[in-house]
Amino acid sequence: MSDARAAATEPEEHERWPGWAADLTAALVVLLGGGILVGSGLGMGFGGMPGAGAWGRPPEPPMGEPSALHQFWSVLLLVIPAGLMFVRRRWPLAVFVATFAVFFLAALGSSPSIGPGIGLTIAAFTLANRAPRRLALIAAAVATGLILLLSIAVTDWTSFSPRVFQIGAALSIAAALGDSARSRREYLAAMTERAERAEETRESEALQRVAEERLRIARELHDTVAHQLAVINLNAGVAAGLLEERPERAREALSTIREAARGGIGEIGELLHYLRAGETSDPGTAPQPGLDRLESLLAGVREAGLAVELRVDGDPARITGATDRAAYRLVQEGLTNALKHGSERRAALRLDVDLHELRIELSNPVGAGVAEDPASSAGLGLVGIRERVAALGGSVTTGRIAGVFHLSAVLPIPEEGVR
Repeated sequence: MSDARAAATEPEEHERWPGWAADLTAALVVLLGGGILVGSGLGMGFGGMPGAGAWGRPPEPPMGEPSALHQFWSVLLLVIPAGLMFVRRRWPLAVFVATFAVFFLAALGSSPSIGPGIGLTIAAFTLANRAPRRLALIAAAVATGLILLLSIAVTDWTSFSPRVFQIGAALSIAAALGDSARSRREYLAAMTERAERAEETRESEALQRVAEERLRIARELHDTVAHQLAVINLNAGVAAGLLEERPERAREALSTIREAARGGIGEIGELLHYLRAGETSDPGTAPQPGLDRLESLLAGVREAGLAVELRVDGDPARITGATDRAAYRLVQEGLTNALKHGSERRAALRLDVDLHELRIELSNPVGAGVAEDPASSAGLGLVGIRERVAALGGSVTTGRIAGVFHLSAVLPIPEEGVR
């Protein structure tokens, strides 16, 4: 059970008044309500009203000053419900039964019952506010019925006693008000719980969006930087090894390094521009390369020393949008891994474009010292590619067969993406 649900079954701890102050006030109300009558010695209990007998007995004639025993009994029947006010919130049902018994004794005898009646009314409110609803309603209904019978009994079964009847009506109203207070508290608790759940949901969604955005940015940065760094690294090794023996070839390698660095800086600059643009632009809409730049990509890896055999079936120009970008990144990652892990500096690339699917197959020989699946040591590149392709509803498979590493992918071509 949540905190809000617990609050629905128990009144608020931080009430407007402290608990002891509310109990003290209730006790004073009971004492002041009945204490005046007890102190006056008028004998205005319902059993002692003129013309009213207790359970059919004729009323006793006035006897002058009440006896000491009668005064003690009247004070006791007033002090007991007042004292019960201090434990009414802890034991609401027990206090309700006890105050009802005190009121019953006072009403049947010649003692003032105004004070016990006030205590019974307060106990009824507390019971309806704190006890289970069904129990509170049953207890209040039974008590009201008994009070109505008592109202007739104290008038010799001929009519209603107005004072007893008023206490019965006050008890019913107090129970209704207590139940209303409970309903309001449960409603507020339900609204609080709903608001807390909505806030938690919003926070969870915000955290999820942040995580997804971080993953997307990391993927974009990897795709942008990893290929260029692989080209730079390979050509730096070539330049270092041929600087004295073949300076012309070394200068070509340095030129390739310069072009790769320029291209990488340009792509990173475009990505950072859209990231820094704030809420007015979506980083996902930043210009990204597609298959229209495939020849440029192949030229770069060929200059880096990887001989690529290309075969295209169908019209790649039909591929647009996210499918186009994912295809380019997949080919880029595959060629980068071929540069890093290939053993013979050659690779074969095939693009097959049919009506509904784009199939990409890339293969390159790998050395015996390379892991069984070079993709497993390729870092986050192919992980990001798999995520891209999976988001589009496609699939990626990798594996090594007879010393040749194969990368295969199938990308669906959406209808809106077909020209």
